[in-house]
Amino acid sequence: MGLTHLRKKGGSRSFGSKWPHKGCCAASGACVAIFLPLLVCAQAFAGDDASKPANPQLLSPAWIDAVSVDGFLDGGVAINPEMPWNKINWAHYYTDRANTPQFNQGVLTIQRPLDSDRDGVSYGFKFEGVVGTDLRYSSFLGETEYLIRSRTQLGVLEANALVHLPILTSGGMDVKVGQFFTYNGAEVFNAKDNLFYTHSFSYNFGPFFHTGIMTQTQMNDWLNVYVGATTGIDTTLGWPGDNNNSPSLHGGFSAALFDGNFTIMAITHSGPENPSMKDPLLVGYPNGVIGGIPAACVCAPSSTWRYYNNVVLQWKAAEDLTFSADVSYYREDGWNPTSVTGLPTTALNAVANMYGVDPALIPQRAKGASAYGVAGYASYKYNDAVKLNARLEFWRDNNNFFAAAFPGYFDNANSIHGFPAPRVVTQPAGQGTSYYEMTLGATFSPKFQGTPWFSELILRPEIRWDSAIGGAAPFFGPTPGQPRRSQALLSMDVILPFSIR
Repeated sequence: MGLTHLRKKGGSRSFGSKWPHKGCCAASGACVAIFLPLLVCAQAFAGDDASKPANPQLLSPAWIDAVSVDGFLDGGVAINPEMPWNKINWAHYYTDRANTPQFNQGVLTIQRPLDSDRDGVSYGFKFEGVVGTDLRYSSFLGETEYLIRSRTQLGVLEANALVHLPILTSGGMDVKVGQFFTYNGAEVFNAKDNLFYTHSFSYNFGPFFHTGIMTQTQMNDWLNVYVGATTGIDTTLGWPGDNNNSPSLHGGFSAALFDGNFTIMAITHSGPENPSMKDPLLVGYPNGVIGGIPAACVCAPSSTWRYYNNVVLQWKAAEDLTFSADVSYYREDGWNPTSVTGLPTTALNAVANMYGVDPALIPQRAKGASAYGVAGYASYKYNDAVKLNARLEFWRDNNNFFAAAFPGYFDNANSIHGFPAPRVVTQPAGQGTSYYEMTLGATFSPKFQGTPWFSELILRPEIRWDSAIGGAAPFFGPTPGQPRRSQALLSMDVILPFSIR
């Protein structure tokens, strides 16, 4: 557990609805179309050279023996003594519901990782199905996002095929095709692989999942290069799985230095993310606007980019002590409109009134929106059953574009699709909010002896303080219209891992 190695939002960095099924089928078809040529190519590389190691053949008994089936159950509660009137813990996703127990995640993972031998061809796959309240914020479009009318949702978050090709370098290239977790950031989706129950601001408002292809090339013993292409964030293929039918780039590098005690991973996901939803009749109603362009997006949705950049640093200071940092910078090019004249709104209205011109008729351009921050982590392993953790974070939403609350069952899915979502809560546009948070917690992992399937129980109590500076008051209090500048949370979750095979 914890940040003991570089991670993506779902686990370790290894390769190892109205329309409940259409997107998944489309994604699977794409996997087959892309993966079959890879299989042919892999067999060509494998050849009949007896000098190459004999990795298990695809679907052979030895290959199947490496298939594992495991998962976990996770539930918890975030207690907010302020008793917010709308029951929302502002700037939280998975722990957004104040003083209400949640069944966050029930995860089942079936996977066959790639073989550790880098000299031969090997094959693998990963499938991860999830049920729980966290799926309201983290699900793929065009699959199961409207399947259950409840806070508890159901979805498939990983479904990909893997192949290792001994090409280009001595370490070769790993190829992943299908649906997978993002490579951005220090924190991950799967609860048992994080230090805390609550998440950082940069995680909550960053990317989660992708559909596409990712390659990892081992350049040498300490450097890996990642190059990939996706359909976007939380999107699949075609209508209604892709909200703008435009590709995005996903890639970066990781390096392990000083005998692996210091690691760095720099990753970007960049491409169009604004919805331009068109159904088969070419009708689109993003945010209630006919024509396919959201009201506040002064842009062409399919060609206006959004950038998510993360650099994760990790230092293993001692055998039981690890420090980490996640530095993030996000930018959206299409929002935050202003007049092409460059005049402030008040001056523009005055000039327009002077000459009898409707200000709404004056063309606009986008100034864009950005967010940036750094989250620092410390983790001390007291013994095999106890770990002490701390997180300190500063995060600036420069234009109040990225932070939002989605109280309804389908608010988040509707927003990504570009459908009307009137219950979404945001802060005043055009302004900015600086957030600080400090979280102190512990991880208790008592072991079970002689219990089939179950080997441990994980308890994660924590205390967290969120605050905003500069006069902003984004947090909710007990009375509507009287926001707070800070909130305190006393939280804990319980995780029950299991292993079937």
